[in-house]
Amino acid sequence: MSINQYQQSSPHTGTGIAYTGVTCELTSVMTTFDFPSGPMSTNAIEITHETNGSNVETLRSRGSIFYFQCAVVVIGFVGTALNGLILYALLASKQHKKHVLIFNQNLLDFVSCFFLAISYLVKLCSINLKGKHGYWLCLTILSEGCSWGPFMSSMINLLAITIERYLKVVHPMWAKQKLRKWMIYSAMTFAWIGGTAVAAAATIPTTDVQDGVCYALAFWKSQAARMAYGIWYFMSFYVIILLIFTFCYGRIFIAIRHQARVMAAHSAAGSNTTQTQSKRIKTNVIKTMVLVSVLYAITLTPVNIYLFLVYIHAILSIREAGFFTLLVIGYVYMCINPFIYATNFDPVKHVLLRLIPCKNVISQPVEHIDMT
Repeated sequence: MSINQYQQSSPHTGTGIAYTGVTCELTSVMTTFDFPSGPMSTNAIEITHETNGSNVETLRSRGSIFYFQCAVVVIGFVGTALNGLILYALLASKQHKKHVLIFNQNLLDFVSCFFLAISYLVKLCSINLKGKHGYWLCLTILSEGCSWGPFMSSMINLLAITIERYLKVVHPMWAKQKLRKWMIYSAMTFAWIGGTAVAAAATIPTTDVQDGVCYALAFWKSQAARMAYGIWYFMSFYVIILLIFTFCYGRIFIAIRHQARVMAAHSAAGSNTTQTQSKRIKTNVIKTMVLVSVLYAITLTPVNIYLFLVYIHAILSIREAGFFTLLVIGYVYMCINPFIYATNFDPVKHVLLRLIPCKNVISQPVEHIDMT
């Protein structure tokens, strides 16, 4: 999720005052995005601020940005540590072989959180970018390209998990006969390549260094191109994803209720313990992924709507505190995910409980029932 702001000469003051990852000059509470209106304009976008001649607001704004960047660094490292812990638990319980897409989801979140922390650490250094090295530092780190790519990949992978669960629950016979391991691994590979390609295609042509400052997603060929990208991104990585979540998990819940009634009918004659255990594990996995999907919808809705409005509106105003709040909520998504796996995914929970010192935990064997 690359969220950077950009610079352009203000039509009101004739000067450009920009909030970027490297140079931050904020001199008022209101933030205004001024998009170039001329065709084929290559000017960048700016968060401009009308100055009232007071240095107090400037200092406050700089302080707000500093604390925001520090908060993102903390979020990034906490997310890295938590996702790393979940990866360890999946490996220790040997569930990474059975739930390869879930393992891949945590791996993508781990990489995204790590590079997010690195990106904002570098931004705190206020480096003056020069030459090719400065350009590549801007393109890969300061533009958040290295964290945005894995984040986009995680959204694609989350869709793959949803579709896989849908096929195995709603169409179990078809999934058993047609769904192969190579398809799952192909989906994993596509997620990595697809997310990276989308991030690179958007970042490379619109990012540049000017006067030692990095401007990401700033230089569009025209306002129409910017609007087209904003609409496509909003529809592809927000609206369509939510529609697929709603359809697939809605059908899954209907199928589970039907299966529960069938099992209840056979319970009087005696139930198959292995089959019952398999159904319980399957339901546990679905519950975990539903919570992850709901978290996605809750935490990323504000920032996705905000970015959509930024791309399609010529002028958009938002308070500085609101702007930072939207970004932090979006970043927190990658940190809360591990808690869902730790509290709802039984194999992970058992491994993590064994890591708690001075706690008597009854060791329970991790189920290794094939859910395909």
